[in-house]
Amino acid sequence: MTVLQTCASDDETTEYLETPASEETLDGIGVEEQLQPDEHDGGYGWVCVVCQLMITASTWGVNGAFGVYLTHYISTNAFPGTSEIAYSFIGGLSQSQILLIAPLVTHATRVFGTKPPLVVGAVMEAGALIGASFAKQSWQLFLSQGLLFGWGCSFLYIGTIGIIPQWFARRKGIANGIAAAGSGIGGLIYSLSTEAMISNINVAWAFRITAICTAAVNIICIILIKDRNKHIQPTQNAFDLGLVRRPELLLISTWMFLSIIGYTCVLFSLPDNAVRIGLTAHQGSVLGALANLGMAIGRPIVGYFSDRVGRLNMVISATLLAGIWCLCLWTSGTSYSALLAFSILGGTTVGTCWAMVGPMLADAFGMKLLPSALSIVWTISAVPSAFAEAMALGLRRPQAPVYLDVQIFSGCMFIGAALFLVPLRFKKRIEAMVLSEKQ
Repeated sequence: MTVLQTCASDDETTEYLETPASEETLDGIGVEEQLQPDEHDGGYGWVCVVCQLMITASTWGVNGAFGVYLTHYISTNAFPGTSEIAYSFIGGLSQSQILLIAPLVTHATRVFGTKPPLVVGAVMEAGALIGASFAKQSWQLFLSQGLLFGWGCSFLYIGTIGIIPQWFARRKGIANGIAAAGSGIGGLIYSLSTEAMISNINVAWAFRITAICTAAVNIICIILIKDRNKHIQPTQNAFDLGLVRRPELLLISTWMFLSIIGYTCVLFSLPDNAVRIGLTAHQGSVLGALANLGMAIGRPIVGYFSDRVGRLNMVISATLLAGIWCLCLWTSGTSYSALLAFSILGGTTVGTCWAMVGPMLADAFGMKLLPSALSIVWTISAVPSAFAEAMALGLRRPQAPVYLDVQIFSGCMFIGAALFLVPLRFKKRIEAMVLSEKQ
């Protein structure tokens, strides 16, 4: 599909053609083409990359530390009468809400602009964490750490996720990879600091200190981040049902769906997995932190090579490798050293979906349709986000090895996700060959 856009730069108005879903964009061919008159490939965009990285650290990074809270709730029976599966739904609820209300955030951005929804998100996130610090019953934790925290993160993360592709024509992959590394960096920082605060102070002040830190970071980023909506004029429809009939969206959505199941099972299960094999809660938090460190390292690398060897080639390889790490390395993780190795190596690839979904959809549908495509994918992805960790807890064995079925299940999810992108890879190759013969 070829879309004719009229984009106004600061000095002139220029018409240019945008051709999404091409072999060149998805397979990394022709990246040395000249930029269009109103295209960017950096500049102030790098400031936006840093802002997106910090926002991701303050949203997904904090959410990535939920495994530490989960271990604390289960080991101390913090709320008597609450089951382990019920505790897992707190993290699943917050993660699913981030994605579920994406259409609402997209609509709010279209009506009010970029920054007002971000301010709302920052207030919600800080309020949720402070509210959780005063929770006396589990249902209060569901409303604060689960529901309200997820809404706040959604307004912040979904409200900014489409900005970076607007600033980069050639280097979308590396730019998004760097920004997505914020989840790993934030998870590393908040996993270690949360465990230390719970051990040395208490869980209430862990929430309050986290709220202060995230609020300060979010305010600075909201002030600095800038979009290019006036130039690009994206549709920003909450839903464009015409996209649902496109095979590219169905295949990418299925890849995202299965990848999130594997990602959530790995990230949230590692701390408790450590305790189940006789390690301490502190060692469990270190494993979770190292998994986040692996993501911080791996996402920019995946993004960089996706710009060089082709988006689909790199994403399929990284997703497949995540499954192999789970099946070969995590299943043999009966000691601290083995789990340390898996945390770092597995972490480099298990979060590939978060770093690459934006560039893949931008390549497939173009910048104007990107917000609508993202809204559909986020909404679909809310389902596995809500139930993945509950599924993992349900798969645990009563006797050692407790997490073996979870490890096999996670590996199969990643491998299945990679296989769903293979038809898209061949589809693009066939289309390119047909086009070449016609020319």
